[in-house]
Amino acid sequence: MVNNKLKRRAFMQGIGAGTIAASLAGCATSSNKTPTNRVFQRPFSRKPMVAPKISANNIVTEIVGHRPYRPEGFVVKSEAFGNKTLVHNYGHGGGGISLSWGSSALAVNEVANVETKEAAIIGSGVMGLTTARLLQEAGWKVTLYTKAMPRFTTSQVAGGEWGPYSVHDPLISSSVFKTQLQQAAKIAHSTFAKMVGKDYGIQWKELYTAGNKKPESEGGFRQYYPYTKVYGPEQHPFPTDYCTSSATMLVETTTFLRRLVTDIRLSGGEFVIHEFTSQNDIHSLAEPIVFNCTGLGSRALFNDEGIMPAKGQLVLLPPDPAVDYLTVGGGSDVLYMFSRNDYMILGGTFKLNDWTTEPDPIETARIISESQAFFSSIT
Repeated sequence: MVNNKLKRRAFMQGIGAGTIAASLAGCATSSNKTPTNRVFQRPFSRKPMVAPKISANNIVTEIVGHRPYRPEGFVVKSEAFGNKTLVHNYGHGGGGISLSWGSSALAVNEVANVETKEAAIIGSGVMGLTTARLLQEAGWKVTLYTKAMPRFTTSQVAGGEWGPYSVHDPLISSSVFKTQLQQAAKIAHSTFAKMVGKDYGIQWKELYTAGNKKPESEGGFRQYYPYTKVYGPEQHPFPTDYCTSSATMLVETTTFLRRLVTDIRLSGGEFVIHEFTSQNDIHSLAEPIVFNCTGLGSRALFNDEGIMPAKGQLVLLPPDPAVDYLTVGGGSDVLYMFSRNDYMILGGTFKLNDWTTEPDPIETARIISESQAFFSSIT
């Protein structure tokens, strides 16, 4: 069982959405203040700010995903595995999409000097796909063994805002891990920034992080968020005391993963549908190098009792091209709005050790009602 203190600490580290950790600290529920109605000068976008059209009648679908969360942080390491070398790359919590290129680069570096450039990759979520692409770019032959194709993975249902948060519990994780996290974030941010465009579904968006506690001015990953500006009470249009505006990258996961699959196949990579039930199945593979990118699957396959699901619930609405920004915070629990080209995504939840796969109607009602209240002062 996960105690309440651990749940609270994990929640306070953010819920997979940009600078939400700062917004939620000290309670991020809406205050009693009335938002100003004067014209708000947006620091990044030059378009008028309009409110999203949020209604329970417009719900397209509700989805659930299980983030592979480890309080100690994700695992990137290599080890001898019989006559093979096994490289782990799993357990990224809510930061999987954000950290993908960086963590996979660290994993690939573990075997940079081997002579036989043939690898098996177990898992086809974002870690498996980015690992495969980096290996191919280094001249490797890769085969991905997966229980299901990428569109059925947790990565497919991620919100996609670039933010390496909800990845670990800083009171538990080591200083070595914290350094590794910073390395992965630096590599990942640089890589995504070079891929911005329609081909990979990556774009810059304005992000508003709302809360009732004044955010810290330094620390974390602030250097990766240009156009950052902190607004106090009555200086912004949201029903919280404080709001931080910044620019961030939004990764539309449906486009991004689909393009990675295409790139892998065009470069000679293969996908094999196969479910591994024991380590003996791995020993039977022909490839001498094996990358473990199974996420939560590592709990059973590699006996990692430290990994657990962090259940996330999303409400999907039709896209609204007029809404060209993202928001995080302002609810009694996890709350965010990501305006993408395929959907408008409303979230969400961060429930540790919750393996249930069905959306909770109570959470859906909360997400809708709190989102409506959050945007009520914007026309």
